[in-house]
Amino acid sequence: MSGKPLASDTAMILAAGLGKRMRPLTASQPKPLVRVAGKSLIDHALDKVGSAGIAHAVVNAHYMADALEGHLKVRKTAPQVTLSDEREQLLETGGGMVRAASLLPDPFFCLNSDNIWLDGPSDVFAELSQGWDAERMDALVLVVPHTRAFHYRGEGDFHLDPNGKVTRRRPGRVAPFIYTGIQLVSKRLLRDAPEGPFSTNVLWSRAIEEGRLYGVSHMGLWFEVGEPAAIKPTEEWLTRA
Repeated sequence: MSGKPLASDTAMILAAGLGKRMRPLTASQPKPLVRVAGKSLIDHALDKVGSAGIAHAVVNAHYMADALEGHLKVRKTAPQVTLSDEREQLLETGGGMVRAASLLPDPFFCLNSDNIWLDGPSDVFAELSQGWDAERMDALVLVVPHTRAFHYRGEGDFHLDPNGKVTRRRPGRVAPFIYTGIQLVSKRLLRDAPEGPFSTNVLWSRAIEEGRLYGVSHMGLWFEVGEPAAIKPTEEWLTRA
C-alpha cells in the first residue's frame, strides 16, 4: 500500500507493569520476557517496530527492571533502545509517557508490550501514519473489530463515527471496536498532565471532549496475550501464519 511516510521515527513500548494476570509466569520474570512462539513479548514488539523502519524505541521498566534492562542490552537488531527508568515508582500508562517525554519526538508511536498482531495489507505503523492529521488529532488509536480479536473477553472500548472520531462504550453496552494497545500520540495530548501515576484514559477523556481523539481500524489480526491460557492458542495461530 502506498501512502505517507511514517509519522515518527520513535516508538515507546510500555513494559513496566506488574504482570499480575500473567502469574505464575511473572513470579520469576517481568511479563515482557514471557516467551510466545520461542520469542519474548518485548522482542515480538521490538521486531515489529524495527521491521517497520522505525529507528528508535523507548522502553519503560519497573517490575524486575534489571532483568528487562539486561535483555535489552544484548539485543543486536534494530531499533536502537533507550530505557525509561521507573524503578522508583510505577507510573502507569499516562505517567509513563510523561516521564519519557524528553526522550520522545512529536509525534511518537506508543504500544503495549503484551499484544501480538498480524499485519494486514500494511503494517500497523503505516496504517496509523496514513490516517494521521496533526492539525485535528491529539492521538490516533488503532482499534480492531471483535471478529479479528483473539482471546479478548471484554465488551469493546470505542465507537468510531464516519470520520474516525472516537467515543467511548456506554456502561452496560457493547462497543464494536477494541483498543489494540497501539497508538500514535501528539505531545499535545500530554499537556498539563497530572503528576505521578495515572492512566492514559485521563488524557483520552479530555481529547474526546475536545473532538481530538480519532481511531483507525486494524486490517489484520490481533491477539491479547495477557494471561498464560492465551499463549498456546496464540502460538498455534502464529505457526499457521
